[in-house]
Amino acid sequence: MSKATDQLQAQLQDVFGDRLAACKVDLDEVTLEIAPADLLDVCRTLRTRNEFAFSLLLDVCGVDYSEYGVDEWQTEEATLRGFSRGVDAQSSGRLRQGEEDLSVETARGSRRFAAVYHLLSISTNRRLRLRCYAPDAGLPVIPSVTSIWASANWYEREAFDLFGIVFEGHPDLRRILTDYGFIGHPFRKDFPLSGNVEVRYDPAKQRVVYEPVSIEPRVLVPKVIRDEVRRRENLS
Repeated sequence: MSKATDQLQAQLQDVFGDRLAACKVDLDEVTLEIAPADLLDVCRTLRTRNEFAFSLLLDVCGVDYSEYGVDEWQTEEATLRGFSRGVDAQSSGRLRQGEEDLSVETARGSRRFAAVYHLLSISTNRRLRLRCYAPDAGLPVIPSVTSIWASANWYEREAFDLFGIVFEGHPDLRRILTDYGFIGHPFRKDFPLSGNVEVRYDPAKQRVVYEPVSIEPRVLVPKVIRDEVRRRENLS
């Protein structure tokens, strides 16, 4: 941990105290976990107080933790022979089976969806990461920070479009990447990789028609979780 990171962590804990659900350092960057009820107050303080001065919001990204830590192929190291020995070519392509339990409580309790904010202080040249979990996985709602950082407008629309996270108080919350008639949210872990529908032009009807997807799903590259010890050593 660098001296600047250590100092920032101490300042955050001193100013916010019990309002921090968590405050830890990973890869020489401080990560705060904030409850939705405290998000706006904490973010406003982070921007306006001189010792923080996080005037720039770099990104807001959504995260689905429903399968966090779950891999499809256990291995200790990479191989040059590809993934064929660990994959069934006729597998379901991560399409959920009818009897599979899709409840969020299976792996992460109610903490399935989260918004992650990346902040930069130009005056102090420090970075900060914030994470806020939506309390309800069925309808994930998190307060919008557009009143604090105007750049959050498009970022929150993207997280809403791809993950279905609703940002309460957003001035114009609508899809930004997918079609207006798109069904579902493509970055959710329960969304099929092949999609739900496909589009083609019907010469008989002389218009574009939507039909159930005809692609045969399969997994060619499985999800693999590897140790990050080497990455940490390179950063140190």
